[in-house]
Amino acid sequence: MTKQIKRGPAARLTPVLAAALGGALVLTSCASSGTGNDDSGSIGYVAEVADSSNAVAGGELTFGSYSFPRTLDPAETQAAGSTGGTEMAAIYDVLVKRDSRDGKFVPQLAETLDVDDDGMQWRMTLPEDATFSDGSPLDAAAVEWSMDRFGASYASGSQTWNHVVKSVDTADDRTVEFQLNQPWQDFPVLLATGAGMIVAESSVNGDRFTPIGAGPFTVQNYAPDEALVLTAREDYHAGRPNLDKVRFVPTTSANMQLDSLRSGELDMAFMFRNPDAIAQVEQDGWAGYRDLQGQGAVAFINQREGRPGQDIRVRQAIALAIDPAIIDQRTFGGNNDSPVGAAMFPEGSPWHSDVDPLVVDPDAARALLDEAKADGYDGKLTYVTTAEPTAEAGALAAQAMLGPVGFDVTIDRASSVSDLIRKLYIVNDFDIARGGMNLVDEAPYLRLYDGLGSDSGDNASGYADPKMDALLEELLNSQSEEASQDIIDKIQTQVNETVPYLVWAPAQIRVVWDERVQGAERSVDNIILLHRAWENEA
Repeated sequence: MTKQIKRGPAARLTPVLAAALGGALVLTSCASSGTGNDDSGSIGYVAEVADSSNAVAGGELTFGSYSFPRTLDPAETQAAGSTGGTEMAAIYDVLVKRDSRDGKFVPQLAETLDVDDDGMQWRMTLPEDATFSDGSPLDAAAVEWSMDRFGASYASGSQTWNHVVKSVDTADDRTVEFQLNQPWQDFPVLLATGAGMIVAESSVNGDRFTPIGAGPFTVQNYAPDEALVLTAREDYHAGRPNLDKVRFVPTTSANMQLDSLRSGELDMAFMFRNPDAIAQVEQDGWAGYRDLQGQGAVAFINQREGRPGQDIRVRQAIALAIDPAIIDQRTFGGNNDSPVGAAMFPEGSPWHSDVDPLVVDPDAARALLDEAKADGYDGKLTYVTTAEPTAEAGALAAQAMLGPVGFDVTIDRASSVSDLIRKLYIVNDFDIARGGMNLVDEAPYLRLYDGLGSDSGDNASGYADPKMDALLEELLNSQSEEASQDIIDKIQTQVNETVPYLVWAPAQIRVVWDERVQGAERSVDNIILLHRAWENEA
């Protein structure tokens, strides 16, 4: 017996009309439906959403990207809203999306998705009429080829894919079967992100990659760091998109995005990690989607052999010395309502734990550090940062709090973001460095494994703890929200005890669009689907 997740006509043809519940930060695993929500403290859609029967065909939409993708290959670019996920979804579509009306995963490019009772085998059927933009069929063999390529890459999510998926098989031209290594109720999240963005085999020619997908738009022009221009596909299997063109452009800051929205240069923008600009957006009443993701600001502590952080007392001392509220005050002035704190999942997340995180205690930090020094540690730390003003301010604030308890902190300024990534993930040349491990509430295991799994390539700290690995496996195998919450509570407890990294604040995210924009649909990790978007006449 199998359970079927089937796409009905409404899921294909109408935009999401969902909104978060009103009141303080509220998000449930099955979000409530509605037409819009203007409460600046809640997660979900903001402002009213028009009836799709009034959709207007034609027009061009300009989207201000947060991090403009340097490649449109989902085997290289992380498929998240902040890093190119929206851009790639417009080209490739996604096999599955998260329907914010009821919080469930539903087919998007796929026709149906079934799961056996034991949760070990998932079966997906494809639509008969779907083709890639080069005219080749989107069949089961094409899906298998693309997924094998993704699994063999170093893309974000590929390690989870390989850890969870035992095999991908083609039962017939339209049916793909996934055999898992163990049951995972959130498996569809992988089909809603990078693995679910199916790349045509003709995209790859030696070392050259050409973005060819089965999504609603095709690439007209792509100039990295300048613009990505997409045009509507007449032969998109679900019908021609309403928009003629979508133009994605790089942006330098949230303040620049807001100015461009006000002037009409942008119709949509992805704002991230700038509470002051987001507060102004809320004050102005812009439409869009509002989100809060746990672990938006973390401090990685290098725990590899020979590094100070290898000593758990040093890690605990660092955690007890640094006040997240002061980090926020120094970086953003403390003049906003941005949430801060060391909880992995913040208030408002369905996974927020009743287990309190570590609290600041300079005296306890000093005592732990004195113990480590008595065993030969010299108290020196290197904090690696970029010269970007808020990053530098955070580094100076951390230095100022670590000094009084006995640390001697040197700030090492990376020459660029790329240089910072090299130091963190390739040569591991740092003691402390600020970053982010944004959690995905739709599938909490996904990023928890990335940051805490001892065999994860995204584990910048080099953290390895057998008990944590066992807890992660329990979370992967959990079959109920209650059981998952209990395991997440245990993970928070283990984080408190072993300090894999410091959590300073969740990430505030605001996808903003002009009131003329309708039909934009938010999916996993704030990827915005534009296949049914349109612009009302001014």
